[in-house]
Amino acid sequence: MQRILAVDYGRRRMGLAVSDPLGVTAQGIDTLEVSSRKEALEELCKLVRELRAGEVLIGLPLRTDGSEGPEAEEVRSFGEELSAWAGVRVVFRDERFTSQEAMRVLHQMGRKLKGRKKDLDRLSATLLLQRYLEERRKHGTR
Repeated sequence: MQRILAVDYGRRRMGLAVSDPLGVTAQGIDTLEVSSRKEALEELCKLVRELRAGEVLIGLPLRTDGSEGPEAEEVRSFGEELSAWAGVRVVFRDERFTSQEAMRVLHQMGRKLKGRKKDLDRLSATLLLQRYLEERRKHGTR
């Protein structure tokens, strides 16, 4: 099985996580800071190659009622463009409450949230990916 790269999308900052080759665990790897969409696409394409990722998971910012708004449309557009650029399958998953869960985890670890946005983004991507890996195992897909 190839690795999965997870992205907690933001226009200027993206939290990143990657699965192990067996698709069991997720590990936060970095927070990517970019100045343009093109730079984000280039950097993520480079990461896909370096990690030999066969799939990219991107968190989809749904509204609390589960509907998609302009932010979700932007993320879908970015994901489709990334798929074309990198030649990999891109999947989207609901990321609602991932940031709140990440804040809770950081708080439990005794870390102050102030000045920890990079940690928060990376942890959000990790939690999103771990949930996705568990979902795949539960349904027997790899």
